[in-house]
Amino acid sequence: MNWKNTPIRYGSLTIGIHWLMLLLFVAVYGTIELRELYEKGSDPREALKTWHFMLGMLVFIMIWLRLAARFSAPLPLIRPAIPRLQEVSAKLLHLALYALMIGMPLTGWLLLSAAGKPIPFFGLQLPALIAENKDLAGQIKELHEAVGTTGYFLIGLHALAALYHHFIQRDNTLTRMLPGRV
Repeated sequence: MNWKNTPIRYGSLTIGIHWLMLLLFVAVYGTIELRELYEKGSDPREALKTWHFMLGMLVFIMIWLRLAARFSAPLPLIRPAIPRLQEVSAKLLHLALYALMIGMPLTGWLLLSAAGKPIPFFGLQLPALIAENKDLAGQIKELHEAVGTTGYFLIGLHALAALYHHFIQRDNTLTRMLPGRV
């Protein structure tokens, strides 16, 4: 399989990043949801929060690689072609997903910075982006949680759209992104 996109299908680099991002999203959302199973301040809860942040930062790193891959080669065409409204809707949804993948890790980083908490990244300490400010930390936390909830809907809509195109429209939207396809 070609590692770069072609006019017919996505390359292995884009496909690999896409599915890795899905796994990272599952892990990021899973760690923050699973923390609720443990008492506040407990070691397992704190470990899950640390993993949530570190995996979120991996999303932040991977999105830049994804964007580089996205703009380095043509996008495969959808065949048969889709109506203009669907094309615009798809572009807006992808834009919202990119904003999520950039904005959520950044707000998480800002949140920890404003809360005066350490910012771990797989054995490293990341620098604070802003000075400690507990009031601002509370506001950022509300934003982070609201956008996180919105992320569930964006990811679900993205998946439903792919399934709609595959099973109802019967176009190649989904198969262009599946590994091992010709």
